[in-house]
Amino acid sequence: MAMTCVWTGMVVLSLVAGLACGRLDAVANAALEGAQSAIQLSLSMAGILCLWSGVMEVMNASGLSAGLARTFRPLLRRLLPNACQDTETLAAISSNISANLLGIGNAATPLGIRAARRMARSCGGVASDELCLLVVLNTASIQLIPATIASVRAAAGCETPFDILPAVWLASVLSVLAGLLAAWLFSHWGKRV
Repeated sequence: MAMTCVWTGMVVLSLVAGLACGRLDAVANAALEGAQSAIQLSLSMAGILCLWSGVMEVMNASGLSAGLARTFRPLLRRLLPNACQDTETLAAISSNISANLLGIGNAATPLGIRAARRMARSCGGVASDELCLLVVLNTASIQLIPATIASVRAAAGCETPFDILPAVWLASVLSVLAGLLAAWLFSHWGKRV
């Protein structure tokens, strides 16, 4: 609802400004060019997202996802001890982290939702600290291969869409560390209050 108001306000302000400056034709042309660019970007990204979603399915079928899950188990057991007692929840969390590592947020989201639903069963209507931590890990994920960002850059005409890797790695590691610290602080602060 709030975004509807924001977008409506932006359109109305653009039309009023175009009308006031006598450049309503430029506003209309910009709107049409923007719509055309959005369609082109969406279509060019669709192929790349399909490719990486297919890679994720191949990883699942080949057992590579299960191998990654085994790799993450010791860390996840320390971070989410209660959630890791259920093997299906652990598998969903591990698959979610694997998809985020590959930078496939669209494939990671359903896995994160499945894990969150399984974890929410034992919460009694109030999000537990572990469930909040899962949301933090899913939101501020470490990305080894930022496939979605690279596809946007390639669709926008970038000749080297993966030249941002060091910056993405640094930013994603720092965001995860900041998220873990914030979750830990709020968890301990909430117990004192």
